Amino acid sequence: MALTEVSVRNAKPKDKPYKLGDAGGLFLYVTPAGGRLWRVKFRVNGKEKLLSLGAWPEISLANARKERDKAKEALATGIDPARDKQQAKHRAKVAAANTFAEIGAEYLDKRKREGLSDSTSGKADYYLSRLTPALGRLPIGEVTASDVLAVLRAFEKQGKHETANRLLQLASRIFRYAVATARLTSDPTRDLRGAITTPKVTHYGAITDAVGAGKLLRAIDGYEGGGITRLAMQIAPHVFVRPGELRHAEWGEIDLEGALWIIPAEKMKMRKAHHVPLSRQAVDLFKEVRAVTGPAGYVFPSVRTRARPMSENTINAGLRRLGYASDEMTAHGFRSMASTLLNESGKFSPDAIERALAHADTDSVRAAYHRGAHWKERVEMAQWWSDYLDALRKGAQVVPFPDRAAG
Repeated sequence: MALTEVSVRNAKPKDKPYKLGDAGGLFLYVTPAGGRLWRVKFRVNGKEKLLSLGAWPEISLANARKERDKAKEALATGIDPARDKQQAKHRAKVAAANTFAEIGAEYLDKRKREGLSDSTSGKADYYLSRLTPALGRLPIGEVTASDVLAVLRAFEKQGKHETANRLLQLASRIFRYAVATARLTSDPTRDLRGAITTPKVTHYGAITDAVGAGKLLRAIDGYEGGGITRLAMQIAPHVFVRPGELRHAEWGEIDLEGALWIIPAEKMKMRKAHHVPLSRQAVDLFKEVRAVTGPAGYVFPSVRTRARPMSENTINAGLRRLGYASDEMTAHGFRSMASTLLNESGKFSPDAIERALAHADTDSVRAAYHRGAHWKERVEMAQWWSDYLDALRKGAQVVPFPDRAAG
């Protein structure tokens, strides 16, 4: 006899659990504690199985019958409704655990194990922290393009176009990582390209003429701020490495007797160890620094703790203090200065200059050859360059380099 809402409501608990049958395998399971639970009995390959539908009154009799009918429809198509429900619960549990924040952190941990530099790692952590307030708690499979776009628009309205683009790039990498690790089917940000304002390309401020370089070098010598900052600015033009590579330099990497600084691969943008020949002037400057910060640890430690390198803004702040605006000269500008003046000199091959700047060569065979073939030239170039800087610093008459194109 089929159940009614009244009979279900009046079902009283007994000493032992019992069942009240409806139809089509649906029954109400009444527990001694008074619970009234809907279940459906069915067979798969001759084996009896049960599907739990929920409790009364949350699930009414009418709704319990609808769920029973859905289960029978699934069974007719070869789907085990009990197993399907169990799998759905598991998928929901996995999805809830795989939040955007957790997968983002997992992705960055992977990149750090692969050798992501401290500087790049710090920036990535910062950008992830900008995404997580809005997206962090969401299962990654539920994050939509609209969700990401809303975050980007907030930064775009503040005029932070570069940040918005960086956030989009990181979000896309996290989604693609989730796809690669079978937690997501596709990257929802793939159609957001062009949706936000492209930042204007700005070049690092750099002094690339000989007269201006001489004035800058004299200004640095007269710097009245912190001694370590002055020394860092004095060394920078001689070695012209990237600012992050200079400030992360450690004494264990520098052989002053052998006049060689070997920057390990994990600190390099291209993830390849870089050998920097040191001129006599560079060695003397490093010796002056070593008397203050050596013999171990960071060459240029933070003013707050020797456990960290100086701030990435230290040299730029020193240049600002000397009166150079950001569009005139930056810490990165020493590289452009060296590249321009060394190429204009006509004394060294472009390949040797590129190797000194640690620029990547896309041809691995050619790159391997050039690393060895140009070392002697690079050593000579390092000394010539420092001697040339000394001449500029002293205000020597600047004779224009010959115009090779005219010859």
